[in-house]
Amino acid sequence: AIKAERNLKKFYQLLDEITELTINQLYHRFKVQCRLRVKDIPFVMGQGLYMGSEDLKPDDSIEPAIVNGTLSVGMIGLAETLVALTGYHHGQNKDSQELGLEIIKHIKEKVDEACERFDLNYTFLATPAEGLSGRFVKMDRKEFGIIPGVTDREYYTNSFHIPVHYPISMFDKVRLEGPYHKFFNAGHISYVEMASPPQHNPQAVESLLRHMAECDMGYAGINYPVDFCCGCNLLGVINDPECPRCGSTNIRRVRRITGYLSTVDRFNDGKVAELRDRVPHS
Repeated sequence: AIKAERNLKKFYQLLDEITELTINQLYHRFKVQCRLRVKDIPFVMGQGLYMGSEDLKPDDSIEPAIVNGTLSVGMIGLAETLVALTGYHHGQNKDSQELGLEIIKHIKEKVDEACERFDLNYTFLATPAEGLSGRFVKMDRKEFGIIPGVTDREYYTNSFHIPVHYPISMFDKVRLEGPYHKFFNAGHISYVEMASPPQHNPQAVESLLRHMAECDMGYAGINYPVDFCCGCNLLGVINDPECPRCGSTNIRRVRRITGYLSTVDRFNDGKVAELRDRVPHS
């Protein structure tokens, strides 16, 4: 998107090139793995645990088994792509939202074509890229410099998500991200951020879940902070560095990172920056 300089024709040309490179790289990796024999993976293949391996002999190739697996093409940073192409991400502008859906549909069609061409299970993945989200932006910043809305943060936005720092209502976020889910047959998820646990408002949670279903979301999560003071066992939301009850700074902070819960001290630099930028959705 940066190289295209807002020229959509050039962008799609570059996108097709990198998508084709990814597809071919996956096929090469598949063929390399096909050189392995059953005896090289004695538990999974030798014990018939993998579909298609039941009748294989120790010296047989594992290809009849791994042909049942998937070859996934992933993507991150749709928001930054749209800013580079239009000046706005899909949470800010209706035209950018339409372009975002066109881009994702375009990639999905290329992935589906690869399924037919290679007769293999190519799939399309909405990637959180826990490590690459920070690594890729550093590489692009080194080559292209700091571009506002594109390379000016320490991470690229998770898959097709609206940027975590953008103020938006949870219902609008669901409405805008929902249409993307159907394109990602290898996995997808959307999140809404709450400032505190919703345990005393189950009606609001149910209303949100029903809205997610109406917006064609296949998988979604509701995020909220959970903090635990190791000094006095206070459990709740502790916004300050010190516990309000005992003054301890030994606080275990649990947050969601790319689909699973973890303590903040285990986040990498890119995800720490993303966590710092997150704003609760109203």
